Amino acid sequence: MKEKIKNKKIENENVIYVFIDASNVWSAVKSVKKFIEYKKLKNYFRNNFNASNVEIFYYDAYPKEGTREHNLDGKHKFYTYLKKGLDFTVRKKELKRISIISENGESIMEKGNMDVEITIDALHNMNKYDTAVLFSGDADFLALVSYLKNRNKKIYIFSSKDNISHELKTGCDGYFDLKNINEFWGKDLKYRIKKTTLD
Repeated sequence: MKEKIKNKKIENENVIYVFIDASNVWSAVKSVKKFIEYKKLKNYFRNNFNASNVEIFYYDAYPKEGTREHNLDGKHKFYTYLKKGLDFTVRKKELKRISIISENGESIMEKGNMDVEITIDALHNMNKYDTAVLFSGDADFLALVSYLKNRNKKIYIFSSKDNISHELKTGCDGYFDLKNINEFWGKDLKYRIKKTTLD
C-alpha cells in the first residue's frame, strides 16, 4: 500500500536529493526480512513526488579486512553496483575499532557513524535541490532538518516506527514507514549460517 503525503502540495518542478544512512535502513531490512531494491528508488520518487530529477547519496561504514569470518568482496561489489550501475553517490569508510578496557578484560567496539558526512553533503548541495529525503530516524539530524526548513526546503523522513525519534518525525514535512512501502522490497534476506566444527 502506498503512503500518501497529507496536506502537502508537491510542485511539478521538484529536484529531490535523497540521503540514505545504511545503518538505519538495515534495521528495517532485518525486520521485513527482505532486501531493498535500490534500482526502484528513483522511479518511486519521480512517480510519487513528481520529481523532475532525483539524486541519491548512500552512506555506509564497512568492517576492516580480517575482522569477519565471511569475505567482504560482496559488500564492495554492491558499492560499485550502486555507483556505476545506478549512478548513486557512495560515501564509505572503514569502521573504526576502539579498544575498551574493563574489569572483564578487553573488548572491541566498532564505530562507523556517518552523520557528519550526510550533513555536509546536504548543506553543500542545498542550492541544487527543492526537497531533501533522509533515510534515517536519528534525532541528531533534527538540527539539519530545522536548518533546511528555515531555508524553504521540504524535508521528508523515511525510516521505521521502531527506529524513528519523535522529534525527527514531528519536525519534518512528512514521515514514511519503510516497512509499508511495498515497491521498495525485493529478495528475501538470508542470514549466514555459522560453521561449527566437531571434535
